[in-house]
Amino acid sequence: MKQTHLVTGRFAPSPSGRMHLGNIYAAFMSWLSARRQGGRWILRIEDLDPQRSKPEYARLIEDDLRWLGLDWDEGGIADGYCQSLRGGLYADALARLEELGLVYACRCTRADIMATQAPHQSDGRVIYAGTCRPHNCPPYARPEGPGARRLYVPYGESVDFTDRNFGRQHVVLAAECGDFIVRRADGAWAYQLAVVVDDALMGVTEVVRGADLLLSTAQQIYLYRLLGLTPPDWAHLPLITNEAGVRLSKRDASLSMEAIRASGATPDEVIGRVAALAGLIPEPAPVSLHSLV
Repeated sequence: MKQTHLVTGRFAPSPSGRMHLGNIYAAFMSWLSARRQGGRWILRIEDLDPQRSKPEYARLIEDDLRWLGLDWDEGGIADGYCQSLRGGLYADALARLEELGLVYACRCTRADIMATQAPHQSDGRVIYAGTCRPHNCPPYARPEGPGARRLYVPYGESVDFTDRNFGRQHVVLAAECGDFIVRRADGAWAYQLAVVVDDALMGVTEVVRGADLLLSTAQQIYLYRLLGLTPPDWAHLPLITNEAGVRLSKRDASLSMEAIRASGATPDEVIGRVAALAGLIPEPAPVSLHSLV
């Protein structure tokens, strides 16, 4: 395991499209928090999905961050900090969970799961009904054959943590998350498992990211417990929305870094815009990164 510094933050974008202003906001706040505390900042490319992840987008992410002055101390493509290269580490973690007897094979398709009940969360999350869960109680035998690998969550299992923005959180995992996938049926590693392994091995001590991942934090803390790892501190950010009040996505081309840079905006103008969104300055105006630290 890497030696941790006093504070180590990270930014972990998915290279499935050009970054937009919301991504820059999250990167900026994570960078600023680490730098303010004299800490380090890591760039990790989360290219788990082989169908959506593109190397050219990873290169553009790095180029946009450099253009903005958001420098990283380690990571990125050159250092091999790409999740597509780290499958052996995730396999080791999955083997540990299988040794605990908490993993079973799930052959349900997404359509099967969506047909069981309506989404419980505003992000469309559906609680898995346990269709493929073995009838006997854990420990389960090591799963064999096709299908995803799903992690058992005991009834009544809860997670409590304090978020630096949203305060005290209490999540009853079985009721709010249910058994969740740690490896997909197509062999791709699930985000929840990969992010826990990577943050632990990279010595990350704080995670600053969007509030859409607030509930995922409980699943990740559960994995930290099972794997005997120390979780970081958490700070989730209110999401940036468009004029219609809908959270930004990579489909919002007008707020993509491609459009922003093509408009002639300077790095200081973009930083000023996200600094105003964060409440660090009263209104958007050009400002240097280092003056905000």
